[in-house]
Amino acid sequence: MAPRTDAESLRQAWRALSCKGGGEGWRTIPIQLEAPCRLLAGRHCPGDEEAIIVGFSGVRLPPDSHLPQGHGFGVAKPSVEALGTSHAWLALSRKAAGGIDLFAMMAGDVVRLLEGCADAGEERLFQLFLSRIRAWQDFMERGRDSVLSQEAEVGLFGEMVILKSLLDVGVPTNFALDAWQGPLDGLQDFLVGTGAIEVKTTLSANGFPATVNSLEQLDETLRQPLYVAGVRLVLGGDGSTLPEFTDLIRELLKDRPTALGMFESRLVQAGYLRALADKYVRRFTHSGTAVLPVEGDFPRLTRMNVGPGVRKVRYEVDLDLSSLVDVGLVHALEKLGGI
Repeated sequence: MAPRTDAESLRQAWRALSCKGGGEGWRTIPIQLEAPCRLLAGRHCPGDEEAIIVGFSGVRLPPDSHLPQGHGFGVAKPSVEALGTSHAWLALSRKAAGGIDLFAMMAGDVVRLLEGCADAGEERLFQLFLSRIRAWQDFMERGRDSVLSQEAEVGLFGEMVILKSLLDVGVPTNFALDAWQGPLDGLQDFLVGTGAIEVKTTLSANGFPATVNSLEQLDETLRQPLYVAGVRLVLGGDGSTLPEFTDLIRELLKDRPTALGMFESRLVQAGYLRALADKYVRRFTHSGTAVLPVEGDFPRLTRMNVGPGVRKVRYEVDLDLSSLVDVGLVHALEKLGGI
């Protein structure tokens, strides 16, 4: 079979399999894969669910209760009678209620991970495989649209500007990716040691309006030290699209397959699907970043400075009006213990 492993080639393989004629069990087609594992396109009968089935020769599978399950898909151990005992097999299958289009994108993304991280070694590749499926589980459980809103697109671009800046100043790659919590809906976007960096991004040419989503987000008594990184973008011109900027970071990580796998999983959790890259055509130029310590007169609302009857808030501050001085990312990282 042709070595292409994108969503469309998987769909072609699934169409070649059929449950017509009755019977139960798996119908499978081998897929060529440049990785230390085996890959089959499959269809399970009589339910008629599409699947990719991955076989690992030297790993121990977790208990069934620890396998990820999501809206529209499931992970299970197929019977060894159907596939043989030379490998430990896991099947990622579409559930009857799941849409084929989204499942095909998910399956294609998982297969690209297996190929792109083939040098990581089988045990690590297996862990990345499960981690990527869990990233899709997070994506589906949050009920995200397949394409980011324009606001979310800008926010993700800004977070990746800071991620790249962390890498550029020498923060260890895995440390930087572990710190990146924005795609996980973390309270702050980067957690470093006992402190944090919250990223705010604007396209505004006048002022720097920044939305704060809770009383806790800028409460420095919860995490210390705490900084706001204000990322200013300019729309248009010779800047980068969101897909182009993700490719730039991929290039930085290309020799670190584990880190690259972590980065790709974060993108899925953020709601960015690589298969829909052509939907993002706006170009952004990074015109500057101000890193401001949250302390003293920094404008913020916290549990300590609002009335006891206030339960939730969402408010806007202008970072340009802050009296605090930009301390720079390197200084902030030194205080946080990141470098």
